[in-house]
Parts: sequence; structure tokens; C-alpha cells
Amino acid sequence: MSVAAPALAVSYVRLIAEQVERLGVPVELWLGPSGITLDQIADASFSLDIQTFRRLALDALMLTDEPALGLRLGERWGVQAHGALGYAAMSSRSIREVLALIQRYIGLRVGFLTLAVEAHPREVRVVLTEILPLGDVREMVLEAVVSSIKGVLEDVSMGACEVEAVAFPFPAPGHAAYAASVLRCPVRYDQLWTGFALSPRMLDLPLKTSDPRAFRLADEMCQRELLHLQARRSWAAQVQRVLLETRVGFPSLEQTARQLHVTPRTLHRRLVAEGSSYRAILDDLRHRTAVEQLKAGHATIQEVAYILGYSDPANFRRAFRRWTGGPPSSARDD
Repeated sequence: MSVAAPALAVSYVRLIAEQVERLGVPVELWLGPSGITLDQIADASFSLDIQTFRRLALDALMLTDEPALGLRLGERWGVQAHGALGYAAMSSRSIREVLALIQRYIGLRVGFLTLAVEAHPREVRVVLTEILPLGDVREMVLEAVVSSIKGVLEDVSMGACEVEAVAFPFPAPGHAAYAASVLRCPVRYDQLWTGFALSPRMLDLPLKTSDPRAFRLADEMCQRELLHLQARRSWAAQVQRVLLETRVGFPSLEQTARQLHVTPRTLHRRLVAEGSSYRAILDDLRHRTAVEQLKAGHATIQEVAYILGYSDPANFRRAFRRWTGGPPSSARDD
């Protein structure tokens, strides 16, 4: 039977442990409440689920009393911290290729986020989307991952890749000035998206460390790791990831099955075996996304309906009433 993918690569757990210790907290004290040992985080095969990760992250924030812990972690998660993915990035030909790598393999390192590259009229956005709700560790996690990916682009380009702005979906924290100094660019809060913006000309910036042979070998390592991970991940989780990688609307069952390299009938059968279905996953995702977008207050009801793939806002209103018992406007009144 397949299981959920690990929330975080154990190598990153060790990096968190190092940072916690630097801030004066014994690692055993940090790990203790979660029942995890030093031997476990030293084991490359150790798997950390999302609930345990959230507990560790909350304990790290509490014990270190460092609200900017995510930014501190991101600074230390440079290209060398990402294993085969980092080696592939260093060997890439361009920033475009680096971003394509991260988009394809981010699930190997962080199991609760997807990455997409979006073209806008004046900028390219590198957008991170939550697959699983991060709750009270959201700020820490998003600061760490955005800072880390930004650092990777700077590392592989030897500082030539310039980020124009960083975007976060939460209000400006008390350490906002520190965030601006660490990220070295404008930081925008209360945004509808998470990630950072680049000038389009940065995408095809040639990288001096490009090495086709090393890239091929590192990419093959990532592919093998991805196949192993996919064998462990539930089919429902795989479908959810495919759906979340689409920014507007959602792919059909047939399109989703194609992306997962199975027939629609096989995908349906495997979801049923897990007690789920494509329709149930899509409905739940639309429900959660609708509530989040409406509570944020940045998009109109018509715009949220469009984002969720409803061509007729009336159909969206009916679906929302079925989900919550009230109209979409009620989400903004909470």
C-alpha cells in the first residue's frame, strides 16, 4: 500500500538542528517532545511526516525565541545543501533550466509545496503553492524556502541573477526590516501569491558553471529518487499535486492520468482502492482554495470562480453553498 510522501528531506532536518544548536538550544531538547532521536535524523532513510514536521518547527520557534528562524535557515540552505538537485542546478545552462529542475524535483526535498514559473507582462514570477496547510508554521516555512531558492539562483549565477521583489501572503511580521536586509530586495506582504519576481531577461542568463555531463548524471540521480518517492506516495497525494500545479482551472481526470503516466481507468481504480476519487479530491481542493482566496479579500467572487475553473459564477455560488451552507460573501464576513 502506498503512503504519504515525506514532508521534508532529512538532510534539511539536520540543518535545522544545526541552527537550533547555534541559537543555544540543545538538539536533544528540541527533538525530545517529538520522540525523534539523533540517530534517526542521521539516517538518510528516515521519513518525517507533516504532523511531526509541524511539531518540530513550532518547538524550534518556541525554544529559540527567534521569529525570523525561517530566514536564518534559508540563508544556510545554499546550493550545496540540496544534494543531487543542487549539483544539477550548478551544472545547468541557464536560470530557466535551474527553475525547471526545481519545479520538477521540489517534491524530493519539500513534500508540501509545488513551484510554478509564470510569465506576466513585466516580470516572471516563481510561485510556490501549499499542497498541505502549514498553519502556524506557514510564515517560517515560506520564508525559509523562498530565501533558499533565491539563494540557489544567486549561487549558480555567481550573483548575476537579480530578484526584483519577493512576495508573501501573510502580513508584515515584526522582523520585516530584517527580512528586507536578508533578501536584499523589496519584500511585499499580504500578496495573493508566494515567491519572487524576476526580469524576463534573467531566464536565459548563461551560467559559467554549466557542465552537460555533470548535469546529466545529477539529473539521472534525481529521476531515480523521484521514481522511488512516487512509489511510496499515495495516488490521492499525486493527484492533488498535479491539480495544485495548475494556476487557473484544473486538469480533467484524463489529463491528470496522462501526467501520472496511467490510463484514466487505472487512476480511478487506484483512487477508489484508497477510499477516494478524482471528483472528491477536486471538490475538496476547490473548497479550501475558495475559502482562502475569499478570506484574503484580494479577488472578487467572479475572479475566484475563474481561478477555480467555473465559467459561470452562478455554478461557483451553488458549489460554495453546498460546501459551507452559505454564499461566498459569508467567507469575507468571518
